[in-house]
Amino acid sequence: MRRQRQLAIVLNNRELKIAHTLIFTVEEINRDSNLLPGVTLGYRVYNGCGSENLIRAAIEAINGEAAEEQGCKSKILALFGHSSSGVSANINSILRPFSILQMSHLSTCACLSDKKTYPTFFRTVPSDKFQVDALVSLMKFYDWRWVGIIYSVGSYSEKGTEEFAKKAEKEGICVEYRLRFSPSSENVNHIVETLKESSSKVVLLFLSLTYTKDFLVKIEEKNITGKQWIGSEAWITKADIASLKRKGIVQGALGFALPRASIPGLAEFLLNLKPSDEPHSTILKAFWEKFFDCSFSYSNTTNMCDGTEDLRTISNDYANETDFRVVNHIYKAVYSVAHAIHLLLQCKNGSNPITGKECINKKDVQSKQVVEHMKLVNFTTSSGDNVFFDENGDSGAKYDLVNWQMKDDGSVKIVNIAQYDSSLPESLKFNVKTDAQITWGGNYNKVPRSVCREPCPPGTRKAVNKNKPVCCFDCLECPEGMISNSTDSPDCLICPAEFWPNEKKSRCLQKPTEYLSYKELMGTLLTIFSCVGVFLSLLTSIIFLTHKETPIVKANNSELSFLLLFSLKLCFLCSLTFIGRPSEWSCMLRHTAFGITFVLCISCVLGKTIVVLMAFRATLPGSNMMKWFGPFQQRLSVLAFTLIQVLICIIWLCTKPPFPKKNMQYYKERIVLECALGSSIGFWAVLGYIGLLALLCFVLAFLARKLPDNFNEAKMITFSMLIFCAVWIAFIPAYVSSPGKFTVAVEIFAILASSFGLLICIFIPKCYIIIFKPERNSKKHVMGKIPPKTL
Repeated sequence: MRRQRQLAIVLNNRELKIAHTLIFTVEEINRDSNLLPGVTLGYRVYNGCGSENLIRAAIEAINGEAAEEQGCKSKILALFGHSSSGVSANINSILRPFSILQMSHLSTCACLSDKKTYPTFFRTVPSDKFQVDALVSLMKFYDWRWVGIIYSVGSYSEKGTEEFAKKAEKEGICVEYRLRFSPSSENVNHIVETLKESSSKVVLLFLSLTYTKDFLVKIEEKNITGKQWIGSEAWITKADIASLKRKGIVQGALGFALPRASIPGLAEFLLNLKPSDEPHSTILKAFWEKFFDCSFSYSNTTNMCDGTEDLRTISNDYANETDFRVVNHIYKAVYSVAHAIHLLLQCKNGSNPITGKECINKKDVQSKQVVEHMKLVNFTTSSGDNVFFDENGDSGAKYDLVNWQMKDDGSVKIVNIAQYDSSLPESLKFNVKTDAQITWGGNYNKVPRSVCREPCPPGTRKAVNKNKPVCCFDCLECPEGMISNSTDSPDCLICPAEFWPNEKKSRCLQKPTEYLSYKELMGTLLTIFSCVGVFLSLLTSIIFLTHKETPIVKANNSELSFLLLFSLKLCFLCSLTFIGRPSEWSCMLRHTAFGITFVLCISCVLGKTIVVLMAFRATLPGSNMMKWFGPFQQRLSVLAFTLIQVLICIIWLCTKPPFPKKNMQYYKERIVLECALGSSIGFWAVLGYIGLLALLCFVLAFLARKLPDNFNEAKMITFSMLIFCAVWIAFIPAYVSSPGKFTVAVEIFAILASSFGLLICIFIPKCYIIIFKPERNSKKHVMGKIPPKTL
């Protein structure tokens, strides 16, 4: 009883299923008259538990121990196993010096692909390198960039974790933590605390089946929530580890499993097994007692076994007639060796048609030769699997991505949701079923997000933080004038000169153009004032025209007055040329029209001033000065002064005329449309000439301010020219310092202010007398014979 209890502790249903699949496959090959005609394969099955059994198997393989099988001697050409990667590595270290083939159906450690260290090792199960590639593809597909790993001791877990971390780093996936699991309470508490405090939502549980069971037992009461568990191939299809207590942990787990397979006849062979088939096998009897909870020896506490119990009535790994994920690889392994021997024994015209070497007698076949021909194996199984081996002794990798969907009773339904095929192009290797219904872990109802930092949105650039993993980058806002138009952009791009970033700095937009427009408030107000000036000038002209025969109009040199009013209208109107979108013609017109009309205006004022001086001198006895500045001379002086300005403008326009310009210096985010001066000398020459005439006019008027005159003509001209000069002196610094469209506004304001100053000072007092004080519009008042009344 004690021996049976000890055996029960180490019995592994999966290994029993593997052993009998091997037997089934060998018998199937022996029945095939085409594959190895005249050759019968034999087998020996060893208990793989314990170092003594492993050493015994390896030594027998080395010695080529003979066994009497139906009167024939046999030699060991290949050794199948072990399921554990670490054990397989130890076995191959014994077999390697003797070139004995080792075929594995379940040892997945990538380290076994090293042909220098393990030259005779081949396997039909995919290397963990492919599993790691598949896991990384899974992480990339769901954009999980921040993951944790829990692993255990042993080649499978340690090497797999190391390879995953390296591959993940190359693909921009960061590992937040790597925790080694051991059953001690201190270790478990540390893992639990790390899981609760970590920010990663995805946890890769890279453990062997035994350690996975221990791990789940330890944490099932620890209330670990909010995690999406990713399982390794070693345990992800083991539905028996699910329970109601573990539902909060393993619900929605994902992982890559060996693909499902169909092996005709195998299920019936396995389920027809009876202890009587192997009467000397104590291990089979121990399994039988475990399966049916009975005993072949008398016991008061258990039922008696009679050996006729039906395996179809139990539910475990061995009796599962639909799960051939693992045993399919021992099936392919046995067939691979058979095909290698088949290739080795080919003979045509005295030589092997495949290798060109001399034919070999089937009695002289050596394991070394089988190893060499394993590299040439390429066949397809009855279920459609293509079997071949690369230079590392690895076969092609195919996986099913499975999803754990828990039921209310704690059982689990393992659902295939995707496939991974390493033989396909990179973009096609990982293929998720379009109709897959996926249950997510951590009580998530959609794909969980697991990133250390959300991707940098457009408008920012991705900057590596030297103190953190590469996934925990910083997102820095693009500097002024620069954009990034993609997620996680490493650099910001400078917008072209005429473009500027939008508010989010995600794209460049055409800069808005700015100019003094009629539609904006400032443009509208200036336009109104210009129109008011024109209206007042026109109204004054009408008043003067209707009263042109009155003494006050005649006394004020009506010809020069009408010409001055005309020039003032032009001054008010020329200000309108400064408003609106600049064009080539408007730029040339606005400055030349302004210069010429103002010279015309100042010339008329200068003429009136000279007339006042001449009129006073003419009243002196013996004076004859008025003949030197009569109407003809007045017209000629106005024309001469104006023609000089016209000449300056022509020279300016012919050399470097004003032109429309996009000014991007004042504002970075918008373009100011303005008229460039072309030649600064031309512009300042026009202003300087106007200033010179204005100063001359002011000086003459100032000298005549105290001359006897009932209507203070000289004083009014003095005031008007004082205003004019003050406006244009203030204009110069304001013009130079004003940005953009305000430069134009300052220029228009100067034109309007100086024009209104001339109109108001020179004409409004006279209009007041004509309209409201007609009694003073007489020859006596004009001649000064009636002194003005004082208030």
